[in-house]
Amino acid sequence: MFNDRADLSTAARIRDAAVLEFGQHGFGVGVRAIAARAEVSPGLVNHHFGSKEGLRRACDDHVLGFVRDQRVEVLTGGDMAGGMLAAMAEMEEYAPLFAYLVRSLEDGGPLADSLFDHIVDDAVTYTEEAVAAGIIKPSRDPAARARYLMLLNLGATLLYLRMRRRRDPELDDRQALRDLMSEFALPALEMYTQGLLTDPAVLDSFLQEK
Repeated sequence: MFNDRADLSTAARIRDAAVLEFGQHGFGVGVRAIAARAEVSPGLVNHHFGSKEGLRRACDDHVLGFVRDQRVEVLTGGDMAGGMLAAMAEMEEYAPLFAYLVRSLEDGGPLADSLFDHIVDDAVTYTEEAVAAGIIKPSRDPAARARYLMLLNLGATLLYLRMRRRRDPELDDRQALRDLMSEFALPALEMYTQGLLTDPAVLDSFLQEK
């Protein structure tokens, strides 16, 4: 996920260090800890990002771009099954980004709200691209479906991690990701590929009453 340090610009090294620090320890982490992980002076952090809030925005943009690119690649890459299995196999590599995303949403506030809104907007775009490609069924309300899917997936992940962290405060992000995928990959894939209800009567009734 993270490139070789020698291949990164100073700004990118600081950003990646911040993603790791924020994801592992929360947003109370100071600039000095981030600078130490990036092996730069604290002054360089402010030089490149202006402030800790500016650095967090850069981290948000980086994580959002990664999520978007992964979803688009899986859904429109021509081999959805192979793409999903490959992404699942590489999940551990994404753990720092995954941990950052979870911390951001747990932390709340304007930046978390903005990040979630961007995730939903991107989901609308790439799911509609998948609909056009014949990979996903069309929706009567694409925007509402995308928002529901993001709330469902991210909300379930947040709850799962919160429950795990209560039992194990030192929970390792990579282990948590392995456990999450191992426990829920099958039911999730069943839901997405086969659906749940055998009778459309509930949906039909709902649509008639709207």
